Amino acid sequence: MKHHPIFQNAITWRRELINRTVVAPMSRVSATADGLATDEMMDYYSAFAIGGFAVIITEGIYTDVYGSQSYNNQPALVNNAQSTSWEKITCAVHQSPSLIFAQLMHGGALSQYSEDTLAPSALKPVGVKMASYGGEGAFPIPKEMDLTDIERTKQGFINGAINAYKAGFDGVEIHGANGYLLDQFLTPELNHRIDHYGGTMHNRFRVIAEIIAGIKAAVPEDFIVGLRVSEGKVNDLTYRWTQGIETAKELADEIKASQPDFVHVAVQTGEWERDSFLEDGTSLASVIRQATGLPVIANGGFHNLDKAQVALQDNHATLIAIGKAALADPYWVVKTMNELPIIPFHRDMLWPEATLSHTQKIIKELGLEK
Repeated sequence: MKHHPIFQNAITWRRELINRTVVAPMSRVSATADGLATDEMMDYYSAFAIGGFAVIITEGIYTDVYGSQSYNNQPALVNNAQSTSWEKITCAVHQSPSLIFAQLMHGGALSQYSEDTLAPSALKPVGVKMASYGGEGAFPIPKEMDLTDIERTKQGFINGAINAYKAGFDGVEIHGANGYLLDQFLTPELNHRIDHYGGTMHNRFRVIAEIIAGIKAAVPEDFIVGLRVSEGKVNDLTYRWTQGIETAKELADEIKASQPDFVHVAVQTGEWERDSFLEDGTSLASVIRQATGLPVIANGGFHNLDKAQVALQDNHATLIAIGKAALADPYWVVKTMNELPIIPFHRDMLWPEATLSHTQKIIKELGLEK
């Protein structure tokens, strides 16, 4: 098992990674009410490092006070106190040879937290809020963002990256996926703007390109700046691009021009084959990798090692993100490499709430600890 491609080291970002495993970002709504990271969160993230993951991407972290917060008890990187609260986590992770990235997120129209939401256009989202993350009922109609709102949003991401650097993170992942704000800009059905942030893919991608450029100008050169993208959305699991492969190629061209340090291609249902492949038989991850030459992280059920081997050996991805399996057992890498029993994921770990304490409670109640 130790010879499986997922457990081989990799030279990426001018660093030698101990293997090709990444902890996927998973919202745990366990920060304080004012966005401070907690000791419980320190234990959670440091366990992944001890457990052998090469890279850890945090849950979504909100970046401004104008509408970015998505959940109650979501962590933040808006001010110095919040930045300082993350230092104990990055320090604990760095006791192991692991990297940790802060995922910077703006909920936009899909905020579970506020009724005063922002979006590229004033269009009511489909679906309903997520009860396990504190949401209830239908989404409100968001305010269409004016240029001041957009400038505040961009500066929030830039300031969030600066605060992440100060807190000791190795990099950031810009959350441009899963139906949240930046993905709303990318999605023509959700972006009806007629200014330079709407219309063509180039215009719809513009806000992301400006955020990437702004962050890179504000942090040291070796600070890693990545981008997460997807087709699927948390409120619309069946959504696919109407233009399919053409949209994928247009998106890849814009990513190449903006030059993030990696691209994380996410799926929504957790099934790579179901959500990631386009009508010509190629995957979104492979289209982006071939067009950009950038490191690509893929996710979607890759605790199945046969599937992970295909993704790595057939050049779909550089690194493999593990979500639910890592949540259930942060020592998944070490245990799998050594063919030891692992704690299996159970739906109740995230239901009826997705907090850290609830997950641990369910593990104990179901007698899953080994």
